[in-house]
Amino acid sequence: MYQLISTSLNNRILNLPAISLVTRTKCIKNEIKFWKRKLIIRKKVLLVSSNDSPIVEETKDEVSKEEDINKSVRSTSSSIDKDLKKAVQKTAATFAPRASTASKNPAVPGSTLYTVFEVQAYVSMLLGGLLSFNVVFPSNEPDLWRLMGMWSFWMFTIPSLRARDCSKNEKEALNYLFILVPLLNVLIPFFVKSFSTVWAADTIAFFGMYAWKMGWLQKTE
Repeated sequence: MYQLISTSLNNRILNLPAISLVTRTKCIKNEIKFWKRKLIIRKKVLLVSSNDSPIVEETKDEVSKEEDINKSVRSTSSSIDKDLKKAVQKTAATFAPRASTASKNPAVPGSTLYTVFEVQAYVSMLLGGLLSFNVVFPSNEPDLWRLMGMWSFWMFTIPSLRARDCSKNEKEALNYLFILVPLLNVLIPFFVKSFSTVWAADTIAFFGMYAWKMGWLQKTE
């Protein structure tokens, strides 16, 4: 009995160093794996950080390309706008009524003549609308009065406003209208045979051109 107990104890004591060696090797292996994972993570971080600079350079190149495209578009649009302004101004100066002498325009803002031209322009606009809508001198057939109402913008309103000493932007708006209104008056009757429709289109074009050239729709800070 005592011999059996002593042999079993001896065997356990002899096996202790072997067990401790196994546990140590396992710990060492786990530590090696841990440090390997850490090294891999650091390498990935370094790769990402090194790749950041080309990405930034690419974004800078793209931004500079977009700026160049925007500049070219702006330059082409400005050149087209200048050419269009010159053509419109030349056409309006050729065909629109103007002073017979080269003296200074007496219809300056605040003068009686300036007010007369302005009142004449808006009264002719209103009277043209009444004639076009068949309110004044009504008739069941197209007649000269309704035709005059349709053309009142081009014959009376725009020339009266152009006769004043107005600003550069307003002069440009009137020059554009002097060419645009006849085009509307000729083209619209091909689709809609209505004097009132033509007058309404002229009114929209008139106030739309003024809003564009005079900056009525721009936000004031």
